[in-house]
Amino acid sequence: MSADDAGSQSGRRPRRAYAADDRAATERIRTDCAIVGGGPAGMMLALLLARRGVRVVVLEQHGDFLRDFRGDTIHPSTQEVLHELGLLERFLALPHADMQQVTLRFSGEHLVVADFSRLPTRRKAIAFMPQWDFLDFLADAGRDLPGYDLRMRTTGVELLRDGDRITGVRGAGPEGPIELRAKLTVLADGRDSRLRDAAGLVSAGGPSAIDVLWFRLPREPDESIPFMQVGDGALLSIDRGDFYQCAHIVGKAVWRRDKSALDALRERIARLHPPFAARIAALEVDDIRVLDVRIEHLERWYRDGVLAIGDAAHAMSPAGGVGINLAIQDAVAAANALAPRLATARPTPELLARIQRRRQPPARAVQALQRRLERVLVRVAEPGAEVPVPLPLRLVQRVPVLRHVMGRVIGLGLRSEHVEE
Repeated sequence: MSADDAGSQSGRRPRRAYAADDRAATERIRTDCAIVGGGPAGMMLALLLARRGVRVVVLEQHGDFLRDFRGDTIHPSTQEVLHELGLLERFLALPHADMQQVTLRFSGEHLVVADFSRLPTRRKAIAFMPQWDFLDFLADAGRDLPGYDLRMRTTGVELLRDGDRITGVRGAGPEGPIELRAKLTVLADGRDSRLRDAAGLVSAGGPSAIDVLWFRLPREPDESIPFMQVGDGALLSIDRGDFYQCAHIVGKAVWRRDKSALDALRERIARLHPPFAARIAALEVDDIRVLDVRIEHLERWYRDGVLAIGDAAHAMSPAGGVGINLAIQDAVAAANALAPRLATARPTPELLARIQRRRQPPARAVQALQRRLERVLVRVAEPGAEVPVPLPLRLVQRVPVLRHVMGRVIGLGLRSEHVEE
């Protein structure tokens, strides 16, 4: 599938073709909201705003959403948002896998960490779906709405200003430059956002103590293995049908792209899950991607005319798989606050501050929990380590009601958002 085909399937509206002599002409658009970044936060915000009559343009730098090793977990709270939008049945018609409990094998013991069966939601399970399918789904839901414009292969390169106020964004796309004048510019372009820095939004925090190695291993027909295994190392395996998307935790910056490191990785994975021994032997260095784990947050999410949400506001560790859920909740809260204002006027800094005050506490609390969890993961990452089952996990096994408490924390987050009309 070509990039143009992928962009069309992802919801990009047809636009006129530029002749060779006017390709460099700048396309100028006035809109209510310009969103930079087509990840979960940006795509959900665009859909929510457009359905309430707000004109929105999304700039996504890639030609499609097919980038591997991204989060797959769609939490019950996110599925509840889809229900409120009338989209849940369409979502569930897509290929996915459900997990009603979070289980793991820790030093040979089978543990139940969280149970979702008592959640006050329509869906009482985490759905695993490749993120590219989820983003395509959101794009398909938005593309027929009036005022919705998704521009694939278009990068936000510079913020537009009127004095201290941000008035839009300048982009570069396949048909030439684009200039978006907007009442509000939302930065949903991830933890490495350059526009966030240009807006003067300062990030605090920094690297975590771990990195994650991502790779694929073939899956045998009808094979079923534990979702996560902890022993001499840690291995997470996401069932993708004919292969597993695997994650292995290592210490920060210890992975070396050489044969000795690869051999050591093969040995650890084979010890963690012996049936993988033959499959991991075929893995090469180039098959492995390194996720540079960072736990960061902005002290201030906004300036006059600009707001950051999702990973651009709070880069999360993959621990707990809550990054997508937090990004979606940011988008819902932002849309609830912004939609009534954007249709007629420019959002004030005070309104943007209220969004931060609502969404910052749950994000910071989750990051604090992730820092604590890292203390265990750092020990697990040490080769040859023998890590006993941590006390909190032992308590969860002895007091079953705590599994439901954990299910609520993981499944709903610390502050659930609901779609307002």
